Amino acid sequence: MSARPATTLGVWWATLRPATLWAGAVPVLVGIALSVGLQRQGVAEVHWGLAVAALVCALLLQIGCNLVNDYADFAKGADTPDRLGPARATAQGWLTARQVATGAALALGLAAALGVWAITLRGWPLAAIGVASVTAAVAYTAGPLPLGYLGLGDLFVLLFFGLAATVGTCFAATGVWSMDALAAGFALGCLATAILVVNNLRDRHTDARAGKRTLAVRWGAGWARAEYAGLLAEAFVVAPVMAAVRGQPGWLLPLLALPLAVKAVRAVRTTDGAALNPYLGATARLELVFGLLWAAGVWW
Repeated sequence: MSARPATTLGVWWATLRPATLWAGAVPVLVGIALSVGLQRQGVAEVHWGLAVAALVCALLLQIGCNLVNDYADFAKGADTPDRLGPARATAQGWLTARQVATGAALALGLAAALGVWAITLRGWPLAAIGVASVTAAVAYTAGPLPLGYLGLGDLFVLLFFGLAATVGTCFAATGVWSMDALAAGFALGCLATAILVVNNLRDRHTDARAGKRTLAVRWGAGWARAEYAGLLAEAFVVAPVMAAVRGQPGWLLPLLALPLAVKAVRAVRTTDGAALNPYLGATARLELVFGLLWAAGVWW
């Protein structure tokens, strides 16, 4: 058993897994930066209310997904006393399953409410993205066919914490579908997926016993480490390609984060078990730095 935070607020804060929230926020921030770029080009005007709503929705969806994971993994037996990752509130007995489920419903409900307002201004495309996002947040670990247990978690993260977040934010803020947002969303989705790969690599033995058939369980540690390196490489290929296509040298700025990526790949290649925990945070920080540099390059 891990040490319980001293206060109820501390328990809830730990349960929300704040270190993961960057995965939801960064693609939205880049989407907003791209929206400002479109405004500077005279293509569209930025609706700042919808831009802020997109950021809040992304954070609420991330929180809701985290809480559903906490609840569902405990219910399915994936969170056991020999868990190697950070403590989960339900498994530790800090909160009841009902409390965690209620928190998830509240977060997802608030995201849906904000989404309804955005849909009245932008129409059915946002409705499709919103419904898919909320459904996927629940279906990732809950329901009869949980995506994470079927080995589809990587695809889920790439789609919703990369492509949908960046492209959807740009569309919500400007009403314009942007190929630049699609490219940035793919790169950020690769980095967000890499965070999941580290998690699944660390947990592959306990996941296998719980019937959670992640790609690391299906294809082994060597494949997971190769996937991690490949995802980071793909993200760093996108930036120079887009700089060349758009003729904007500022878009090369994300390459300044390359030393962080090289260091992370080397570490993950030789590390296993609980020793991988620091590299969850390191990969999240890599995504944050990469995304901020991309945003700066767009504003340049």
